[in-house]
Amino acid sequence: SPACDLEFQLVGILLGLAIYNGVILDIRFPKFLYKKLKGLKADFSDLEEAAPNLAKQLEYLLHYDGDVEGTFSLYFVTEYEYYGKVKQYDLIPNGSCVPVTSENREQYVELYTNFLLEESIASQFNAFSAGFHQVCGGPALALFRPEELELLVCGQPCLDFGALELSTNYDAGYTCETPIVKAFWEVIHSMDVSQQKKFLFFVTGCNRAPVGGLGRLGFTIQRSGADTEYLPTSHTCFNILLLPDYSSKEKLETKLAISIANGEGFGLQ
Repeated sequence: SPACDLEFQLVGILLGLAIYNGVILDIRFPKFLYKKLKGLKADFSDLEEAAPNLAKQLEYLLHYDGDVEGTFSLYFVTEYEYYGKVKQYDLIPNGSCVPVTSENREQYVELYTNFLLEESIASQFNAFSAGFHQVCGGPALALFRPEELELLVCGQPCLDFGALELSTNYDAGYTCETPIVKAFWEVIHSMDVSQQKKFLFFVTGCNRAPVGGLGRLGFTIQRSGADTEYLPTSHTCFNILLLPDYSSKEKLETKLAISIANGEGFGLQ
């Protein structure tokens, strides 16, 4: 990347601040990034997750039963683009003159994987890691496995809206027994998963649950006036849904669907 290391350090700081403040981020880093944050080395299994098509090609090379050198015409060198120019990187000294054969193909795959996941991104990742550990460094980090660290950042993908209903708070005159509140939960539970994710994004800014599930979200439904033609709105920073006291379940379902469908970009999608 042409970006300077300070920019990668800034991203690391922001990621650490999100964890520190319990903010779920809708980001999709490759899982090996969290391994590297823990000081673990990325390997071929991580390449399979991050670049499955490339990993399949390398697997084919490893298990090819034939003349590897004549069929693939590979050497211990790789090419990459740098500011619009193609540059070469030798995986071993004078690698451009060393062919890949049946005897050394495992070494080639190991070195190529190491180049992709370690050497080629070392400067940028080290800056990113330094920023992250500036906020979240310390003994507590050692308690987490890489997959648990990812959960802290991205939350849980599975959504239990029953747990959310049981833990929801009500304000400005609403209770769990209010007719429109009961109708609201009937509408939510009748949605398919994709619609439920859109609703969650509408009220929280993220379509994933925090660590511990939706029951730990801290969700509030607040009455925002009597029956009206206005749509439901939300305060995503505080996980608050502002819900008018609509006259019917059908009207609620229609208005909520409009809000969810236009919940980003000010309706300009």
